[in-house]
Amino acid sequence: MKTETNLLRMSIAVTFVVALFGIVFGVLSGSFSIAFDGAYSLADATMTILALIVARLITSNANHNRRLHKRFSFGFWHLEPIVLGLNGIVLISVSCYALINAIANLLAGGHHLEFDYAIIYAAVTLAACLTMAFIGSRANRTIQSDFVRLDVTAWMMSGGITAALLVAFIGGWLVEGTELAWTAPYVDPAVLALVCLVIIPMPIGTVRQAFSDILLITPETLKAHVDEVARATVTKHGFVSYRAYVAKVGRLMQVELYFIVPPGWPAKTIEEWDALRNEIGDALGDEGPDRWLTIAFTADKEWAE
Repeated sequence: MKTETNLLRMSIAVTFVVALFGIVFGVLSGSFSIAFDGAYSLADATMTILALIVARLITSNANHNRRLHKRFSFGFWHLEPIVLGLNGIVLISVSCYALINAIANLLAGGHHLEFDYAIIYAAVTLAACLTMAFIGSRANRTIQSDFVRLDVTAWMMSGGITAALLVAFIGGWLVEGTELAWTAPYVDPAVLALVCLVIIPMPIGTVRQAFSDILLITPETLKAHVDEVARATVTKHGFVSYRAYVAKVGRLMQVELYFIVPPGWPAKTIEEWDALRNEIGDALGDEGPDRWLTIAFTADKEWAE
């Protein structure tokens, strides 16, 4: 699992298995929380499929696929924050819906639950979630993918849900036949409500960052770095000033630099201007398929505004 695509493919396959497992055991045990876990997994799998499609499109464009480049010359980086934002919103929405149902169930007096089936489901699913979170987190130390990072977060969230379910189911199983048996019908909706309250805020950071990328909000640290390099270039080469336009769109770093040169400057060859561009590009760093860098030189400020 050394590539983003392979990790997401494996995640999709395991997620569908876990989702079907949850639906079957949700029916057998009569558990709304298990059914929610299955629905949550299906929603996550759907979003992961979208992430995989976008990741492949970005890779194809970076490899200069002529057919795609002809119709999408600016690439597909803009799709990444859209999918990330949609993913987070879907997970939040599913959790909010489950929370409303859990509260309604609690007010209605709860319901009977087959704890034996529920415990088996929770134990197996928890092991699967923790394994996938570990594999994804370890691989992403090298890959550094936002999609994989969100996928790991989703597995951790699913693991948190399942761990809470397991503890609650064991507790409900233990109180059966005791003086606390009256609490057993409330176990399933109570733990579902608690889990939803915990996981609803978790994707908010991802959604906020996605909207920041969609709106082309300039990252402060990136802008500061570009300004530092541009000022040093102005000082070193005797330019009048510069204009910098910076944005981050998913994994894409987009930088446009316009240097204002003094009027009447001696002419330079194309090779000399290209060498200067290379110098500035090396100073900026992060060269690769995910850096979109434009450097222009002009004596007319209007071209830079």
